[in-house]
Amino acid sequence: MKFTSTLIKGKLIKRYKRFFIDIKVNNQIITAHCPNTGSMMGLLDKDNEVWVSKNDDPKRKLKYTLEIIKANKNLIGVNTHRANRIVEHALKNKLIKDLKNTKLIKPEFKFSKDTRFDFLCDKKIIEVKNVTLIRENNIVEFPDAITSRGTKHLKNLAESIKKKYDPYVLFLTQIQGIEYFKIAKDIDYEYYNNYLFAKKAGVKFIAYRCVVNSKEIKIEKKIKIIDDE
Repeated sequence: MKFTSTLIKGKLIKRYKRFFIDIKVNNQIITAHCPNTGSMMGLLDKDNEVWVSKNDDPKRKLKYTLEIIKANKNLIGVNTHRANRIVEHALKNKLIKDLKNTKLIKPEFKFSKDTRFDFLCDKKIIEVKNVTLIRENNIVEFPDAITSRGTKHLKNLAESIKKKYDPYVLFLTQIQGIEYFKIAKDIDYEYYNNYLFAKKAGVKFIAYRCVVNSKEIKIEKKIKIIDDE
């Protein structure tokens, strides 16, 4: 997925009200939209380098959108709205080896009255989870906050097997150079327990890392999932 315009570099000042982030750009302060509702643990230190996109649509209240943060020498894609575009690009270009034989790609698959999954690929359901949390030993983890929605998805993915679907959870790591992923059970133990339940039921879990820079973010390679069972 390539950015359609050149990103603007600045320095982080603070995030507030979840969706607002103040950034210093060329000695001016701009307020950008923060398209990530997670805690963004470990990413929000003052003076971290950031990159934002600009949109001059007059209907938009905020012209800038936060795209990338540099934290602990890592470039991290934080715009969760782009995650599905990155995955769709990867599916179309056969970058996900577990799903390289995909022919039909249907975004926003309505599984039930109150549940949608990110993609239906033939009979494979794909639910994408954006990963931005780096912890000790350069291991990335999910979630970075309690996610009741994520837990609901795990239960419904396990249920989908009874309807002859082949469900996957794809942990999309928008961070370069990472080799390992694990579930952050200390942050959300219920999600971890349901991960184990879903895995036992037959849900497949895969994790991929990305190439991240100011021109593009795209899936690069598969990384290993570590279990703490």
